[in-house]
Amino acid sequence: MTPIIIILLILLAIIAAFWSTYNSLVKLDERVNEAWSDITVQLKYRADLIPNVVETVKGYAKHEKEVFQGVTEARSAVMGAKTVKSAAKAEAEMNNALSKVFAIAEAYPELKANTNFQKLQEQLQDVEDKVQAARRFYNSGAKELNTKIKTFPTNIINNIVGHFKTRDYFEVAESERARINDAPEVKF
Repeated sequence: MTPIIIILLILLAIIAAFWSTYNSLVKLDERVNEAWSDITVQLKYRADLIPNVVETVKGYAKHEKEVFQGVTEARSAVMGAKTVKSAAKAEAEMNNALSKVFAIAEAYPELKANTNFQKLQEQLQDVEDKVQAARRFYNSGAKELNTKIKTFPTNIINNIVGHFKTRDYFEVAESERARINDAPEVKF
């Protein structure tokens, strides 16, 4: 083989490796974008259910205005969240607000027996399960993308292209983390 052919083969191999690596980064980036979209779709669905829950509870607990205002504000924060961190913070606020609504519901046995309220609770639980699954899918994709961006030789190709950025993980809020770290107290 002549040296020119060898040089061309080496150059072709480098181009093929670059091409393949770049395409794998594009695929991972799109997978993470899709996962983020799945989270926002589920959050939107949950946010659409919440006014129904609030209206149902309002019919029984007219004097709990500050709780309902908190739910409305938390819902707006979830809908307005644009980043992973802001969405996680807004979700923590939403969960706190919803727990207050369901605590009110405990005080009204006729509300707990209301079939519409029961259906809304079931739908919210279903959505919550889907949000959790979407978060896990997103975090998995973010981990894979972040790892690929940081490892050799992909990191060199990404430095040349400069297009792909690491993604934040969807994590538990600091206030929730403190509760998780504290063991629950069990009394008999």
